[in-house]
Amino acid sequence: MSSPGNTPVQSLVAGIVKLITGIRAVWHGCPPAGSRPRVYFANHGSHLDFVALWSALDAAQRHRTRPVAARDFWDATSLRRWMACAVFRALLINRDKATRQDNPLRGMVEVLEQGESLILFPEGTRSLTGETGAFKAGLYHLAKAAPDIEFVPVFLENLNRILPKGEMLPIPLLTTVVFGAPVTLQPQEPREAYLERARHAVLALRQWNQPA
Repeated sequence: MSSPGNTPVQSLVAGIVKLITGIRAVWHGCPPAGSRPRVYFANHGSHLDFVALWSALDAAQRHRTRPVAARDFWDATSLRRWMACAVFRALLINRDKATRQDNPLRGMVEVLEQGESLILFPEGTRSLTGETGAFKAGLYHLAKAAPDIEFVPVFLENLNRILPKGEMLPIPLLTTVVFGAPVTLQPQEPREAYLERARHAVLALRQWNQPA
């Protein structure tokens, strides 16, 4: 099943985000457009993270890229729920294992099999210090379940300062979204080795966030 075209609301939201954040997309190691679905995985410091990454993609890529987001946050109000489902077409997952009905991995694989891409944050929760924490096992399991998919590391700069935790209104600051070369799971590669290699791939992109 193909995704719907980029809607006027999606274009408006992306335009507003770009205006507030001054997003500068830097592609280092992979082209902006890919013929295959991708998994974009990034550091996580702000609720703006997936919105900024999604907005940094061109319209053709944006309309077929779905963020993986926490249901408890985006289901909290009707406005958030509408934004998540109608605008971003987010794949909402339940972070509470005690009440989880389905394995989130199944839903992610289904999206990729439909030809759409994903945005996810392997840390699992926002960093309060600005440092990138250890990646959780979900990224490894997804890479193992979808070996033909490109897993593209992304480094997000300044978003934790644009919308600090607990704040409702963003502070206008320039931000950079740096996309790196895909990180491929190697045959027989141990889980921890892959997760650490993927984390270092994100951190290595910091050097490319300075203006040319």
